[in-house]
Amino acid sequence: MSDCLFCKIIAGEIPSDIVYQDDIIIAFKDIQPQAPAHVLVLPKEHIPTIIDVTEENSQLIGHLHMKVKEIAEILGVSESGLRLVCNYGKHGDQIVPHIHFHLLGGRPLTWPPG
Repeated sequence: MSDCLFCKIIAGEIPSDIVYQDDIIIAFKDIQPQAPAHVLVLPKEHIPTIIDVTEENSQLIGHLHMKVKEIAEILGVSESGLRLVCNYGKHGDQIVPHIHFHLLGGRPLTWPPG
């Protein structure tokens, strides 16, 4: 999608600090980190929200979740723990309409989150 911020990052039109990528997903550092380790993990295919996942593209989300361990190891938080969050909609505070997961770690995370 031409006007999507994350699609522009995936296409290399906007610079980002990429932590991991393969043919299906990309993970890059959040520009407003809420923890010492805070990356956004998303499929390269444009899917607006978690509600828009279909049976046809659901394997992308499975692949993304399978790569969380590897990304956590890169970030150095696989042993201490992490939080993986997907925001949706106005009340969920989803700002960019491209499905993405926040992987946070590197400090104790409180609950409830907000």
